[in-house]
Amino acid sequence: MKMKKTVIALCLGASLFAVLPATSFAEVNIVPQNTSAAPAIPASALQQIVWTPVAPSQTQTAQLSTVGQTLNVPGITGKVAAWSVPANVGELTLTLTSVADKQRSVFAPNILVLDQNLSPAAYFPSSYFEYKEPGAISEDRLEGVIKLTPALGQQKIYVLAFTTPQDMQQTTTMTNPAKAYAKGVGNAVPDIADPVARHTADGTLKLKVSTNSASSILVGPLFGSSGAASVTVGNTAAPAQAYSASAPAQAAPAPAQVNAPAPAPAPKAEPVLNDTEAYFNKAIKQAVASGDVDKALKLLNEAERLGSTSARSVFISSVKGKG
Repeated sequence: MKMKKTVIALCLGASLFAVLPATSFAEVNIVPQNTSAAPAIPASALQQIVWTPVAPSQTQTAQLSTVGQTLNVPGITGKVAAWSVPANVGELTLTLTSVADKQRSVFAPNILVLDQNLSPAAYFPSSYFEYKEPGAISEDRLEGVIKLTPALGQQKIYVLAFTTPQDMQQTTTMTNPAKAYAKGVGNAVPDIADPVARHTADGTLKLKVSTNSASSILVGPLFGSSGAASVTVGNTAAPAQAYSASAPAQAAPAPAQVNAPAPAPAPKAEPVLNDTEAYFNKAIKQAVASGDVDKALKLLNEAERLGSTSARSVFISSVKGKG
C-alpha cells in the first residue's frame, strides 16, 4: 500500500477553498474532508464509545483483542480503537502505526477524525497507510502521518480507528527479514520470496500525538463562514455539553487499560521461511570461514530471533571446522 503523505492545508469552509491556488490539490490523492466514503455512524453510537485521552508528546498503544470496543455499524468489521486529543494546543501531528505480528497478519486501519461535536471532519482510508520495513527497533508495520489544525474554540477532537470488510479481503506484502537484514548491514540482497500478511479484525495500534507549527487540515468550523453547515459545527459550547463530554472521565478505568493492558500470552511464532533459514545458515558459514566470528554471532542472534532452529547447530559445527 503506497500513498503520498503530503497533506496540503485544506479547510471545511467553502470560502477558504476559494482562496486556495488551483494547484493545491495536484499532488493529493486523498481528500480527507470528503467523508462520504466513510461508514455512516449514528451519533448515538458515537456517544456510547469510551474515548481514551492522548496528550501531546504521548504514544498510546491499543491491543484491540483486549481493549478494543465493538461498534455494530455496517462497513466496520471487528473491534475499534477510540482516542480523544486536545484541540486547544495548536496544530497537531498524529502518527498512527499498525504493528504486524509474527503470525504474518496485520490490522489495516481506517481513521475517521471527528470534531468536538462528534461530527465527521476527515477520513483516511486504509490505502493512506503505507507498509514500512522493520528496522533496528521497529517491526513490520502499516503507518501514516496525519496533520490537523483544530479550529478555535474547541477543547477536544476525536480519532476513531477501524477496519472494513473490504480491507479484510486484501493482504499486504512484507519484506523478507533476510532482505531487511542484508539491507541494514550493507550485504547483497538475496533473491528470496517475501511473506504475505493477511488482514485481520484485530491487531496492535499505536497513536503518537505531537504539536506542529505548520497548518494542515482544519478540523471544525471556519468562523465567519456563510455556510450553514459550518456555523452548526462551529457552535462548540452547547453541543459539546449535550454530547456529555464527561462520559470518558466517568469510564476512567477503561482508558487506563489502554495505557497498561494486561499482558496476553505470546502467540507461538511460526517457523522461519526455508529460504530465510538457508540464507542465514549460508551467511554464518561464510562469516566463520572468513574468520569473522563476531559477524557470525550477530547472524546467529538475528536468525534465532526470527525463529530459526538450525542456525545454532550450523554456527557450532562451522566453528569446529565441520561446516
